[in-house]
Amino acid sequence: MSESIYAGLTQLGQKTELPTSPEAAVLERVPNPHPDQNYLVRFTAPEFTSLCPMTGQPDFAHFVIDYVPDQWLVESKSLKLYLGSFRNHGAFHEACSVDIGKKLIDNLQPRWLRVGGYWYPRGGIPIDVFFQAGTLPEGVWVPDQGVPPYRGRG
Repeated sequence: MSESIYAGLTQLGQKTELPTSPEAAVLERVPNPHPDQNYLVRFTAPEFTSLCPMTGQPDFAHFVIDYVPDQWLVESKSLKLYLGSFRNHGAFHEACSVDIGKKLIDNLQPRWLRVGGYWYPRGGIPIDVFFQAGTLPEGVWVPDQGVPPYRGRG
């Protein structure tokens, strides 16, 4: 991290504790080295956890985050810590999924962003939550998110 463009990062290369809540998490960004090019960035978090706000029981999800950056990229360690901060956070599936998308939009101002939250069943019902913002630039290859619909034992 000798380059000055990375000098403001506070978590990468440092021992960093897991934030106690999404509100306490610091989502950091770095300059996009190719702001003149449309390309897709994908993050996959197959072990996301949060808490049911009513029962306090754990909820589990597989998240896929796709975005076409403009001027900024999300710094991946800070994203990992931000997603981990939901571990003790009570919120419904829809709130967690949309909050993640909105936080990324506020921080990065991407050209396009899509969040797929594939939640594992609780009470016998899986809930998948999809959030998208912006218009996908023409010519950007966006592969399928690769998460099959929940089938149970069927």
